[in-house]
Amino acid sequence: MRVISSTIEALTPTCVALGNFDGVHRGHQQVIAPAIHRARALSEKTVIGDRPEKSQKAYATVVTFDPHPREFFSGNPQHSLTPLGEKQEILAHFGTEQLVLLSFDRELAALTPTEFVAEILVKQLQTQFISVGIDFSFGQGRSGNATDLQAIAQTFGIDVHITPLCREGETRISSSAIREALTLGKIDYGNQLLGRPYRLQGKVIHGQKLGRTIGFPTANLAIEPTKFLPKYGVYAVQVTGDTLPRQQWGILNIGCRPTITATTQPTVEVHLLDHHQDLYGDTLTVELHHYLRPEQKFASIQALQAQIDQDGDRARTLLTPSPH
Repeated sequence: MRVISSTIEALTPTCVALGNFDGVHRGHQQVIAPAIHRARALSEKTVIGDRPEKSQKAYATVVTFDPHPREFFSGNPQHSLTPLGEKQEILAHFGTEQLVLLSFDRELAALTPTEFVAEILVKQLQTQFISVGIDFSFGQGRSGNATDLQAIAQTFGIDVHITPLCREGETRISSSAIREALTLGKIDYGNQLLGRPYRLQGKVIHGQKLGRTIGFPTANLAIEPTKFLPKYGVYAVQVTGDTLPRQQWGILNIGCRPTITATTQPTVEVHLLDHHQDLYGDTLTVELHHYLRPEQKFASIQALQAQIDQDGDRARTLLTPSPH
């Protein structure tokens, strides 16, 4: 999938899903799917008489903003559920052909809703179809909404699909709801809203090698600085990596290691239950499935060792598939 930060580089014409899409959760997926389907439909072969002809290619395109408008206006860095590399991988999996990162600056923020449609979507991206969520807002001072977009686009002959809110029970599926679940350690619920396990990804780096001194070697992960970290504590996880022969079970600790050598910055360390080779330099993807317990300070190393043993046993139980 192409990732571009200038509309000049975009492959056109486009069918566009428009939004911020942090997390690419179940609600976002319902916004993105119509743009992918319309692009495919426009690009399929058609038959005119006895002669097959190919329609003009249209590119399934996600258009988002960089930085996030909230970050631009507040000046505060935003920690993302899906940093760019992860977002790119997920969008490609769903069939997106290009991701356009619109540089959100004062010039873009000053465009009226009509100017945004005419200049960015029509002139630069040659958009033939637009998909947005019902809560989408755009243009100077967030003055345009989804129905405004529909009306403006209609004057250019462009269809706009408006996706209703996606809910899980009474909860609206949103990036904010997922962050709240992760902050509370409700990883099962966060995963349910996402539609997949929340994951952390990073290269294995040299740490203080303290885990192996107590019989539980860990892989210390260098996580993207902008990645949103869930509640500190211990998780049952599944791990894939560059040199791992298959998906592995493990226990993940996020926190400041109060028992051994307390740190001011959180570390992310994973102990694989059935794999003991060095993984330095490998990139590991860690899927968080169950929150086991909060981080705590133990009275002794022996007490910590006993707890890690219990964590491993509980992780095995929780990760073992239920018989059908």
